[in-house]
Amino acid sequence: MINQNSKIFVAGHRGMVGSAMARRLQSAGHKNLVLRAKSELDLTRQADVEKFFQHEKPEFVFLAAARVGGIFANNTYRAEFIGTNLQIQTNVIHAAWQAGVKGLLFFSSSCVYPRECPQPMKEEYIFSGAPEPTNEPFAAAKLAGMSMCRAYRDQYGANFISVIPSNLYGPNDNYDPQQSHFMAAMLRKFHDAKIGGQKQVMLWGTGTPRREATYVDDAVDAALFVLENYSGKDPINIGIGKDWTIREIADVAMRTVGFKGEIVYDKTKPDGSPQKLLDVSKLKQLGWTAKTNLEEGAAKAYADFLAKQK
Repeated sequence: MINQNSKIFVAGHRGMVGSAMARRLQSAGHKNLVLRAKSELDLTRQADVEKFFQHEKPEFVFLAAARVGGIFANNTYRAEFIGTNLQIQTNVIHAAWQAGVKGLLFFSSSCVYPRECPQPMKEEYIFSGAPEPTNEPFAAAKLAGMSMCRAYRDQYGANFISVIPSNLYGPNDNYDPQQSHFMAAMLRKFHDAKIGGQKQVMLWGTGTPRREATYVDDAVDAALFVLENYSGKDPINIGIGKDWTIREIADVAMRTVGFKGEIVYDKTKPDGSPQKLLDVSKLKQLGWTAKTNLEEGAAKAYADFLAKQK
């Protein structure tokens, strides 16, 4: 369906997911990519987005643009996490339909699943319960984006597909300790402690929740595979099919950085959902499995972090 001459718009190409998708497409020989920084195209402005689609007429769209972050950011900037994401999704999805794109892939999030969801989480469990309260506004926005893709498919026959990645990490992540996801935050904290000669690093919560962590290059490879090999209206989980406790992930991050001190857990801070493991059986049945293990991915992510410090 997609060939090397296809005109492809990667929305959010400066973020972790969008930049990984752009790298993946470029490595496969795609030369007709349409990329716009926020200063060039503000996706929250409906008129600007519609004008862009009418002028550029992309054939395929990867919607990776989003306001994202960890527990602190989600719980602190609740209005932005629902408002900004709803604006971006609504504008891009509607303008893509108006422009007659051949295919759109929307990146959702595992936050859409209920807090007390059976594990591993199957796609049919979406909407079966309330999401984790600390990221409920973000989850609501992502649920709306998936519903919008499905509605445009149902009513107009639009080839709009949603994928639900697990927690992602890797190159071009946000390493701000207050704004980032857990792997990036850990790498940054352990690095700063190592450089500063500290003997302890404090992490939020108890360390007992379980999380799946997928290397971002694997996730975008899976997303491209889904758009090329799947045409159903139901969303597809993307993950590695394995989870670890936060303590286990922290140990990997600590060893990767080379921090020799102690980890202290602040149990007064929220844990978030007790477990988030995706059922990736549908993706495997299509013929795709993840390639990067946690240790290898953490090493690549830390190398990216170090390169950005120079």
